[in-house]
Amino acid sequence: MTQPGELRRPGTEAGRTGLDRLLASPRRTLLATDFDGTLAPIVADPATAFADPGAAQVLGRLAQRLGAVAVVTGRPVRDVFRLGGLAGASGLGGLRILGQYGVESWQAATGEVSAPDPHPAIDRLRRVLPDLLAELGLGDVHVEDKGLALGLHVRRLADPEAALDRLREPVAALADEHGLLVEPGKLVLELRAPGADKGGAIEALLAGTDLDTVVYAGDDRGDLAAVCAVERLRAGGGAGLVIAVGAAPVELAERADLAVDSPAELVAWFSSLADALD
Repeated sequence: MTQPGELRRPGTEAGRTGLDRLLASPRRTLLATDFDGTLAPIVADPATAFADPGAAQVLGRLAQRLGAVAVVTGRPVRDVFRLGGLAGASGLGGLRILGQYGVESWQAATGEVSAPDPHPAIDRLRRVLPDLLAELGLGDVHVEDKGLALGLHVRRLADPEAALDRLREPVAALADEHGLLVEPGKLVLELRAPGADKGGAIEALLAGTDLDTVVYAGDDRGDLAAVCAVERLRAGGGAGLVIAVGAAPVELAERADLAVDSPAELVAWFSSLADALD
């Protein structure tokens, strides 16, 4: 585990180049991180997935030293603000939250949230999902209403993997019928509007800036689009560092430059990075 004050270096050449570029030119670096499983541990009840206690402070420190810092998540902005310990926090610099895969945005500098209207199919699904779950014998599945999306969580069930297997086909059919996208996660299926992903969110943050280095931390398949954005940046002459957190799927772990065991260890690494920048 990373020790306080020790900045562990990535295990790949590309990752080491990314870290060296960051340390040499911090104001040309974007640091972006997922929330669930990355800053906050995965828990049975998503409403209680609080971020590591040091997360808000260290993100604020980094936001004052780097070109940009953002939380890029499938969560609504309001959830990250509450669970991330940001309410009442000061010194957040240019920190941004890009919620629901980038379609919502909050900036510490202004305190304002921007968000589109929800896809009309989301309201229809609110009405039909309880009947579908009852027909499947999965009435205990927790439906998380994100406003712009609906998440179906099976973590509380006796056999969550079996429940997830039973849900996949009918949920995919429902999404196709209503023009929606199914986003798989750790024991969750999310129904949301197509057209946004974390890769697009990263590239939107880079657009029109002189940022040429990206550090991205994530833990699940929904983060792969952001990893692709880092790889595209590298191919174009930029630099990047991908961090896999916890029990990341193999598709992410194999493309990561650095692995940490938990949100607490990621926050410790961020703190060491902030110390190095001091």
